[in-house]
Amino acid sequence: MSRIFLRALVASGLFVAAVAPAASAAGPLGQVTPGDWPTYHLDNTRDGDQTRLDPLSTLSIDWTSTLDGAVYGQPLLVGGRVFAATENDTVYAINRATGAVIWSAHLGSPEPESDLPCGDIDPLGITGTMVYDPGTNRIFAVAEKLGGSHTLVGINATTGAVEVQASVDPPQGTALDHQQRGALTLLGGRVYVPYGGLYGDCGNYIGQVVSLATDGTGMTSYAVPTTREAGIWGTAGGVVNGTNLLFTVGNGASDAAGDPYDGSDSVIELSPALQRVDYFAPTDWATQNAGDADLGSMSPALVGGYVYADGKEGVGYVLRPSQFGGIGGQVAELNNNCEAFGASAVAGNTIYLPCAEGPQAVTVAANGTTTVLWKSTLPAEGSPSIGGGAVWWVNYFAGELYALDPATGAAKAQIYLGGATPNFVSPTLAGDQVFVGTDTGVVAVGGA
Repeated sequence: MSRIFLRALVASGLFVAAVAPAASAAGPLGQVTPGDWPTYHLDNTRDGDQTRLDPLSTLSIDWTSTLDGAVYGQPLLVGGRVFAATENDTVYAINRATGAVIWSAHLGSPEPESDLPCGDIDPLGITGTMVYDPGTNRIFAVAEKLGGSHTLVGINATTGAVEVQASVDPPQGTALDHQQRGALTLLGGRVYVPYGGLYGDCGNYIGQVVSLATDGTGMTSYAVPTTREAGIWGTAGGVVNGTNLLFTVGNGASDAAGDPYDGSDSVIELSPALQRVDYFAPTDWATQNAGDADLGSMSPALVGGYVYADGKEGVGYVLRPSQFGGIGGQVAELNNNCEAFGASAVAGNTIYLPCAEGPQAVTVAANGTTTVLWKSTLPAEGSPSIGGGAVWWVNYFAGELYALDPATGAAKAQIYLGGATPNFVSPTLAGDQVFVGTDTGVVAVGGA
């Protein structure tokens, strides 16, 4: 296990010391062992770099598990079980070897799109990636239910029993107008839940982060200081740097020359108590807001000792992690024509970007200088993961999984998953398998 991975797990409370098993072996529930995938992109740094994946070989479909809805969140893997949640508000534990359902917990009726002011997910149930807490042996998910309520649910990972239920409706705006898309973050015995808006930017929503203790008590929150919008919806959720959490923020209400800055179109750093301690915004933030070309579409990344942010404008910004610098405070910027959506993956000083124009790799030097390592024309727009000598991407419209060469971007292997997948989907990697959420359930690919 890499030292970076170990430090991240210790800091997050996700690691329990154990004798490291072989990559394909399963440890018991109630702890996280090397080779598990307990949170979005493996750990709280969200680098998505699985160092315990077997070398790439011939790809094949191991199994397809048809569930009761689309799986937007990244599947988790702990103790030989794959955990997945659907837009029908059901959480599943699946046998990793066979794809058989071990247990399922239906949490309520999801919100039909016809009841929403806008949106593109029907029905709207569990969208953000869940998180596993070894301290309580619970899987945590946020379910949107009929009527627009949002409930944090803690489910016993062994039995499927629902042990925690608590409201996590965002305190500001109208609950129905908010969508919980970003991954949940477990840090210091608390679960952090980010909120953005529905597709179409309709209604009375404000970007917020809500936090509860793992027993469902002690709610705290942060809201972007704008009158409307400024969603926090990047799929990686909170990225942990030291003891604080980093988020990107979308376009806000201020969008004309002379408007006061309202905290939108930014990278923000929040303390565990959800106080804003630092922020960055581009100098043309008002123009970006007016054109819906903001930073909120991709979660921030930790790469080469810096924080990297990229959004819909196609410009990457390099920030000092100790001081973001406020408006125009970047160390460097890169006009790399990457309209980024979802989350990146990072190995060393190289970041792999989820560009609408196709996969892209960028290196960040010690002085913050950025260089485009390669660009690919493959139609793979999903959020990448790294492992087994490859970078894994999904073409979610066509349901195709690609393994790309990290150094060149050339395709080393590809396989059809059997159908389309949700937008921004990201593969889970473990042992000799890749797990991908689809519009109908989960697919396991062997040969990784």
